[in-house]
Amino acid sequence: MFTDSHCHLTFPELAAQLPAIRQAMSAAQVERALCICTTLEEFADVHGLATRYDNFWATVGVHPDNEGVAEPSLDDLLTLGQLPRVVGIGETGLDYYRLGARSVADMAWQRERFRTHIRAARQLRLPLVVHTRSAADDTLAILQEEGEDGAPGSAGGVFHCFTETAQVARAALDRGFYISFSGILTFKSAHELRAVAALVPLDRLLIETDSPYLAPVPYRGKTNNPALVPYVAAQLAQLKQCPVAQIAEITSRNFEALFKGVLQ
Repeated sequence: MFTDSHCHLTFPELAAQLPAIRQAMSAAQVERALCICTTLEEFADVHGLATRYDNFWATVGVHPDNEGVAEPSLDDLLTLGQLPRVVGIGETGLDYYRLGARSVADMAWQRERFRTHIRAARQLRLPLVVHTRSAADDTLAILQEEGEDGAPGSAGGVFHCFTETAQVARAALDRGFYISFSGILTFKSAHELRAVAALVPLDRLLIETDSPYLAPVPYRGKTNNPALVPYVAAQLAQLKQCPVAQIAEITSRNFEALFKGVLQ
């Protein structure tokens, strides 16, 4: 019924609890999950989940905020992206939230890493899983510069855990991207984000947990897991004034349309 389009089941908060998590997913009718890679070092574990369980799939990529890890080359991403059950490239993008004493100019390495992921996605014809935080203008500009304008040949993808403005959402949609919402949508303070979610067309919506982070209300502050993604769906159903089952069906269908490898 439900699909969690973005989770981190190899992170230590969840890895040791996998049997219980899978049981909870079944009870909550969460039938599928996409396991997201954030470093090359963890890829084998992420991919191992996807090959071990028929309702898990994997991505390959290096998170923009990760430093001191193996830097992905185009060849790395092309090689790993062709493995069975790898259905997307990422998590990739830009994150200027923790600049500290650095300037945006100092983050050129992050922008180049993003470009490498985009080029791999386009060659492999796999969608991008895009993370953007405090960097929306540069994220959109680089996508445009690399040919991600929604035209034929674009990789497309999803802006995951969306927290940006309606203007950014429209720009992402215009480029052919989907928009995914997490448990943040249920937070009491998320009035503006709920207004954005109300504007996103149903056929471009995805839901996710980004677990182990961002547990939805009423579990906020606790460790998140894919079994809680129905709470995100329930919030969207309220905004869209439709049954939760309809959100579950639509977002699962959207997941299949974007990550075509899940149907192979």
